[in-house]
Amino acid sequence: MELVIGTKRWSSWSLRPWLALKRTGASFEEIEVQLRQGAATDAAIAQHSPSGQVPVLKVGDLTIWDSLAICEYLAETFPEAKLWPEDPILRALGRSAAAEMHGGFQALRGECPMALDIRTTLEISEATQKNVRTIVGRWNRLLTRSGGPFLLGDWSIADAFYAPVATRFRTYGIRLSEYGDAGAAQAYAERLLATPEFLEWERASLA
Repeated sequence: MELVIGTKRWSSWSLRPWLALKRTGASFEEIEVQLRQGAATDAAIAQHSPSGQVPVLKVGDLTIWDSLAICEYLAETFPEAKLWPEDPILRALGRSAAAEMHGGFQALRGECPMALDIRTTLEISEATQKNVRTIVGRWNRLLTRSGGPFLLGDWSIADAFYAPVATRFRTYGIRLSEYGDAGAAQAYAERLLATPEFLEWERASLA
């Protein structure tokens, strides 16, 4: 099994399935393509990806080229890893939250890209502020319903999808207390960035 990813400092889409794959305990080969190298990056990705993007999971002659599709494949292939909860309601809510992140929050993603090697402050736009408020509300409601410590109780694919968001809040000095958080969302963001899997990724990204 091979997981083709982009530069770890920047590739939020690669981080998501990498975290899920690490949680399965399965062995895999990691192929890191250096992003932002123009034609060289395009050529390197084209060797692996039918979409021209990363991440890509390769299992024998099977190629899966979307982060959410990769995570769902892992959940089905490694049920013992419990990447989704057994509770069907929590599972549905988690899939909704992951899909929302997968296809939404364009302002936050565009204005505050993942950059693990940076700490700064940024005056974010009204559109990005709206995204942050929505995310804080979503996190708080899911944490209240599940009882935490992660969105659906135990760690899940939903947390993999929001881990890069937690890095963005940290990188750009976004204070969640200014967006309706009484502390639970901030504590959750800190838990995401303290998992052994994320810390392993971060160390490698800064090496």
